[in-house]
Amino acid sequence: MHGTTAFLPYLEASGDGHVVNISSVFGLVSIPSQSAYNASKFAVRGFTDALRMELEIAGSAVSSTTVHPGGIKTNIARNARMDDSVASLAGSAGDARDGFDRIAMTTPAKAARQILRAVEKDKRRALIGPDAVVFDLVSRLPAGLYQRALVRGARRRSTR
Repeated sequence: MHGTTAFLPYLEASGDGHVVNISSVFGLVSIPSQSAYNASKFAVRGFTDALRMELEIAGSAVSSTTVHPGGIKTNIARNARMDDSVASLAGSAGDARDGFDRIAMTTPAKAARQILRAVEKDKRRALIGPDAVVFDLVSRLPAGLYQRALVRGARRRSTR
């Protein structure tokens, strides 16, 4: 929000530009043990969606895209601080990090290309990686359906 607020006047003054804000697949679907992270990523999504509409209403030459990356092969999970209650869902913090490494499907270079393509096509949202597409499809299901499945899965993992 602060970055957008700081740079938007310069983009407007130039007569062209695009705001790209990074959310997450956790801005599409809520995940147990990630409530604060979910809240921040849903906020990025809402902010950027509203900004895009406001720019359209104003007839601006500037646009915006919300990016929802899935697992990107970076060191973000390796370097993350993790509360014990969250780590225990995976067994340990190391298990959680190893699990992320196994499911991260998209290279940073491929993610960058997908984001640039979305900007070039003036997409409202960019789903980065095949896992992001799955999260988007899940988000279209009735909330009670996918949430009950996540609760059952979390309960099974916590009883191991």
